[in-house]
Amino acid sequence: MKSFEKRNKTTQIMVLGAILTALVVVLQLAGSFIRFGMFSVSLVLIPIVIGAATCGPKISTWLGFVFGVVVLITDASAFLAISVPGTVFVVLLKGAGCGLAAGLVYKLLEKRNRYIAVMAAAVSCPVINTGVFLLGCKLFFFETVSEWGAGLGYANAVAYMFLGLAGFNFLFELLFNIVLCPVILRVINIQKKIEI
Repeated sequence: MKSFEKRNKTTQIMVLGAILTALVVVLQLAGSFIRFGMFSVSLVLIPIVIGAATCGPKISTWLGFVFGVVVLITDASAFLAISVPGTVFVVLLKGAGCGLAAGLVYKLLEKRNRYIAVMAAAVSCPVINTGVFLLGCKLFFFETVSEWGAGLGYANAVAYMFLGLAGFNFLFELLFNIVLCPVILRVINIQKKIEI
């Protein structure tokens, strides 16, 4: 009986993971039309957080990786022109990293309070996504980013990185995640009821 229940749970996770993967692709493609500055807004962080809470860190890491692949295909041309290896590394790391962080944070806090776990996962996802992006800019693209910032009238490259490249996008992603936390929690509660 336990073997059947385990297979049933594994099948549910795989199916939900597949649905969330498709949602990540669709939302990233749709989100590429919503822009603040030169980059599109990442609407996909919500399904990554849902995947973290309902399927665990492995699936949320996968969802983040898929997000990174779609970003490479649709939204990374400015950085690919500077450094292909640097861009591939940074974009895939920031995607997979935000998914892994959301999964681990949720798992760590879930037993204490699901709402706090969702909130913390929803906050960690854009923080890691943007933080790795900014570190990648510093490590791989700093000279070019400095030129871009100077051309746009920023005092220095760091100001441009935080205000021009990441600022509005990060704030939008963070607020979007926080506002939708109750919705995420409702999805999780529905999923938990189905399991019973």
